[in-house]
Amino acid sequence: MSTHYHAPHFDPTVDEIATLKQLEMGQVIDLPHALKEHMSGRLYERGYIAKDASGALTITAAGRQLIQRQNN
Repeated sequence: MSTHYHAPHFDPTVDEIATLKQLEMGQVIDLPHALKEHMSGRLYERGYIAKDASGALTITAAGRQLIQRQNN
């Protein structure tokens, strides 16, 4: 069992916010595409994105809230 350290405060990078916005707009991002784009695993680890039944990445409610906080 491995434990990941999570800092108490999460500051998303510009690329992470852009990824969340792409997912919110319905763009399909699959795992090979995510790896090619060097997408941060932090989004997945913190529950801002998840995999759907087909293996594509989707934004979660927490991810949408993160975008809203960044836009305010």
